[in-house]
Amino acid sequence: MSTRIVVVGGGTAGARLAQRLPVTLLGEEPHAPYNRVLLADVLAGRYAPEVIALPGTREPVRLGVRAVRIDRAARTVECADGSLVGYDRLVLATGSNPVLPPLRGLRGPELPEGVHAFRTLDDCLELRDRVRPGTRAVVIGGGLLGVSAARALAARGAEVVLTQQGERLMERQLDDRASALLREHVESLGVEVHTECRVSGLRQQDGAVTAVELADGFVLDAQVVVLACGVRPRVALAREAGLDVARGIVVDDELRTSDPYIHAVGDCAEHAGRVYGLAGPALEQADALAEILAPVVGTDLAPYTGTRALTRLTLTGAHPLDLAAFGEVTPRPGDDIVQLTDATRSAYRKVVVRGDRLVGGVLLGDLAAVGALARAWEGDEALPQAPLLHLLTDDGGS
Repeated sequence: MSTRIVVVGGGTAGARLAQRLPVTLLGEEPHAPYNRVLLADVLAGRYAPEVIALPGTREPVRLGVRAVRIDRAARTVECADGSLVGYDRLVLATGSNPVLPPLRGLRGPELPEGVHAFRTLDDCLELRDRVRPGTRAVVIGGGLLGVSAARALAARGAEVVLTQQGERLMERQLDDRASALLREHVESLGVEVHTECRVSGLRQQDGAVTAVELADGFVLDAQVVVLACGVRPRVALAREAGLDVARGIVVDDELRTSDPYIHAVGDCAEHAGRVYGLAGPALEQADALAEILAPVVGTDLAPYTGTRALTRLTLTGAHPLDLAAFGEVTPRPGDDIVQLTDATRSAYRKVVVRGDRLVGGVLLGDLAAVGALARAWEGDEALPQAPLLHLLTDDGGS
């Protein structure tokens, strides 16, 4: 008798498992699984929604089905429509929810008209239908998601203001110089950027947003507001089932929760104290779990030990900008740093080396060296005895 594997969540990790294993996949969204990384390109008009659909799964996906309760004793999942789905192994791939900032004018999960998160395909399609050339749009949050949303809105002809509470854009991934170059590029797309800028509230009229209030008293007119303030793992289903939850659903090296029959992967999972929130680790976890749940005879199972994730972003425009960042970009005392800058082409490369190991890097512009750098970093192997400059001039492929 085959093992009944049920996957809750049709995002990147859940869809990958369904591609590799015969599972019952419960997808809460009405759409077939899609590549969330490409949502900004759909908003910008570069891709139609159907283009970002993920490759077909081995079994049909149950769409629009929300899991509301896990009965661990009976090993069943109860859905919002009243149906029960039995399992031998359950995989939680519930993803994450957008963080809603504590602003005046935001009460509860219902957002005022014109205020949007930017997390799902429905979010993206609603924004696409609402934004016209000249629409005044404010993006709150200057991380990877906020920058992506701002450039997509600008591509649709909106008048965009990007607000960031921190000192620089994408401060989690980039150093000062790289962030400054990114800001120059974003501003060249017509986006007005404000850093060290705290949003305090939203103004509304007849239930629709009209302006964004800043803590310093300044007011930004707005017909559309995009909340790009980060994400938080979706753990309510796991917590209510009594599973161990910290920031995410706690899993071991077999991606197993505190219940031996339940696993978790992707944005909702916390492994070795870390929640990744990126597509790369979600795929790697799904692949590792597929091998655990359906081991190949004669092969040794390798435990999941974590992912060394690389962030990539392409900003379109008259002069497109490619960006890649990985690891630690801020050096510690004693680290070696190599960097190359070409201001005429907005190109910047920097790597941080600790002892004989590459521990981080950031590249803007020509990414010819990112393939070789990523392999050196992901493998965590000793670097060859050669001048460090070759790390930035190698054309090892992207």
